[in-house]
Amino acid sequence: MKVKSNDESRRRPGGRSGAVSAPGGRRDAATTAGATPARRFGIVAIVGRPNAGKSTLLNGILGHKVSIVSSKPQTTRNRIVGILNDPERGQIAFLDTPGIHKPLHKLNVRMMDHVRASLAEADVVAMIVDATEPFGRGDQFVVDMLRNTDVKRFAILNKIDLVKKQKLLPIMQHYAGMELFDEIVPVSAATGDGVAQLVDLFFANVPAGEPAYPQEDYTTQPERFFAAEIIREKLLAHTAEELPYTTAVSVDRWEEEEEKNLIKIYATIVVERESQKPIIIGKQGAMAKQIGSEARQELEATLGAKVFLDLHVAVHERWREDERFLGDLEWPIRD
Repeated sequence: MKVKSNDESRRRPGGRSGAVSAPGGRRDAATTAGATPARRFGIVAIVGRPNAGKSTLLNGILGHKVSIVSSKPQTTRNRIVGILNDPERGQIAFLDTPGIHKPLHKLNVRMMDHVRASLAEADVVAMIVDATEPFGRGDQFVVDMLRNTDVKRFAILNKIDLVKKQKLLPIMQHYAGMELFDEIVPVSAATGDGVAQLVDLFFANVPAGEPAYPQEDYTTQPERFFAAEIIREKLLAHTAEELPYTTAVSVDRWEEEEEKNLIKIYATIVVERESQKPIIIGKQGAMAKQIGSEARQELEATLGAKVFLDLHVAVHERWREDERFLGDLEWPIRD
């Protein structure tokens, strides 16, 4: 899962520049007269309101789970880099960003910083829209953010499997009337309908260039970060509505015993109040055991090793306002 290449001459998310032109200086065509199609490399930022289906779409495009999924808003807190490799067409780095919302804590401010940074780096900005929801102020806020970008812009109407066809056309016309988007693409991230055509459009709209990442990699997130996210996903699945916003997961220790094909992970679930600890621990520790068991099974399948998972619950009041703690949680974000 990690990127092991030290080649710094190729552009990657994070501000490096090199062989691939930045927006404004990109090549308009990826072919030359009499030549075979050139390989492409580009960056696609996936943005939108919370719960629009951004992470589900990215996982479907890649065929790998790189971003956790939950029905609860603001599941994605960091910028997730997913890498799509096509042997003929090239490589695309996708930036899965937190849902765009009004920041109320320093945590949320950092989340919105990830969104703005991704918009600044992208060759294509893909706004994911929940087609089952009416257009509102939150959607308008996202649209206004996109007006400040100078790259290709897609409106991706997601969840079309839940929308009657006669209701879809007016939605498409609404976004077309904004005269903002280069492409308006209806898809269902859940069923895969329209996703292959969307990928074709992404490759057609990114610049020519050589891959920036090793072909075997599909994400830049290190395994420790992925482990923390999987634990948090299971936590979200089993806790009430108010708890997800006040919980975090940190991996405190990671030990590998290669001769036993064993990985030992020591992690802490952080809550804001003492009264929240019993909710996560559960009666006689049942909730914590269930969260740990489900996380361990998924991690074993993903990492290809036996996993020993040691979970603890700790209280850190106002952790969402603690810059140092937030910085520690963000250490894995790199390119």
